[in-house]
Amino acid sequence: MRKLLLTATALAMALGSAAPAFAEFKARNIRVSNGINQDHPVGNGLKAVDECLQQKSNGQMKITAFWGGALGGDLQATQALRSGVQEGVISSSSPLVGLVPALGVFDLPFLFATDKEADAVMDGEFGEMLNAKLADAGLINLAYWENGFRNLTNSVRPVTKWEDVSGLKVRVMQNNIFLDTFQNLGANATPMAFGEIFSGLETKAIDAQENPYVTIDTSKFYEVQKYVTETKHAYTPFLFLFSKAIFDTYSPEEQAALRECAIVGRDVERKVIRELNAKSLEKIKAAGIEANVLSPEEQARIREKSLVVYEKHKAEIGADVVDGVLAKLSELRK
Repeated sequence: MRKLLLTATALAMALGSAAPAFAEFKARNIRVSNGINQDHPVGNGLKAVDECLQQKSNGQMKITAFWGGALGGDLQATQALRSGVQEGVISSSSPLVGLVPALGVFDLPFLFATDKEADAVMDGEFGEMLNAKLADAGLINLAYWENGFRNLTNSVRPVTKWEDVSGLKVRVMQNNIFLDTFQNLGANATPMAFGEIFSGLETKAIDAQENPYVTIDTSKFYEVQKYVTETKHAYTPFLFLFSKAIFDTYSPEEQAALRECAIVGRDVERKVIRELNAKSLEKIKAAGIEANVLSPEEQARIREKSLVVYEKHKAEIGADVVDGVLAKLSELRK
């Protein structure tokens, strides 16, 4: 009898020690808003996050994604996070500059030369510094995903150096840094709604536009343009933001799972979007558009030419932010 009691006690203790393996995870349906459609590479990333979370939590935590701005625009959804009424949003940095001015650093021209540079900066100390500023605004950034590099198309001439941009009528977003960037290069920078770009190019109201390769492909801009140049004049990340008010109620295990799975999703999303951009470039080249790339020497020249834009916007972005990213890039380029 005593042996039986000891065995039962040992079994109960063993079960007791095993129980917390999933006890730290509660049933949670995490709503994540997106402004883009499910067939975007962000969809691949979120699928990977959901699978990762379900595995780590034994099915307790799951992602429910809302696409195409179904829960409102990125800024509206981000405000819902800050208020603690929604869990997550994946947003590009540009709509959030009014909340966290430091994010304006990603609008600065010719900041990153390569994917490798962007990854090193975003996933390192500089990214953590921005994360601290986001936390002050009530937002937890789980990981930096990718919207990607923007490149220039035009119907006038090949662009292989900054002087070739001079005189072009270039459509840009209504963004002061973008306006200043192209005006500094001698272009006639023209703000225009996205939906008006194709007809503007077709009627020659504008000569040029700038967007990632995938957008140039899917919007068929190559049909009304002759040249594309890999300028990489702007790099835009996506931020996987989580409500700090809600995040702080989660157990340490749940918080760790969210961060780890967001990184798993980041790696999937970056891989897919980069492969898609490469395919889009090949497609528009096959359609007859002439493709050029700024040489490393010309990248250096155009970056030097653009530093005046950095100085003009340094105070509004934050001197610590601008100086910090330039110092990190200088270190990487040694």
